[in-house]
Amino acid sequence: MDEAFDVGARLKQLRVSRKLSQRELAKRAGVTNSTISLVEQNNVSPSVSSLKKILDALPVSISAFFAGDEPSPPHSFYRHSELTEIGDGNLSWRLVAARRPDRRMSIIHERYPPGADSGEEMLEHDGEEGGVVISGQIELTVNGEVEVLGAGDAYYFDSRLPHRFRNPGDEECVIVSASTPPTFSDAGQEQHHA
Repeated sequence: MDEAFDVGARLKQLRVSRKLSQRELAKRAGVTNSTISLVEQNNVSPSVSSLKKILDALPVSISAFFAGDEPSPPHSFYRHSELTEIGDGNLSWRLVAARRPDRRMSIIHERYPPGADSGEEMLEHDGEEGGVVISGQIELTVNGEVEVLGAGDAYYFDSRLPHRFRNPGDEECVIVSASTPPTFSDAGQEQHHA
């Protein structure tokens, strides 16, 4: 995650603003009390899937969590520095136009280090997603079917099917992906490769 972003302070601010104890948030999210405490103290860096579970319990979208609550005026071009990092410190997922009002799709520049994956649990959510592998390899499992994709290969599937991403190679994998509806903006509804 962006070193300048204080995950713990932001989580605590959102929890307190909703008048929730650490215990109540943990219960709603299905995690331990100590997990909430450790994240708020920045003693652990939660995986995207763990953070997603906690944020769904508030409910707050991942993009709102990282981008803040202020929408930005729409514009057409985004520099690398303007992309919002929503990864977990291991995986890097940089979201285009995170704070754009009424965004109807998510476009993400993804980086998977060797051996990294989207988590042990298969993901399932409403919508469709697709992407193109720019470099490296990604092993994609969709509804029990497994395929290793390399540079120039692509995927497109119904996101309601159970799916998972894993880099089986010894070099970083870079993907540019898109999903609709914008899975990183609708609180309680979003989950891309999270």
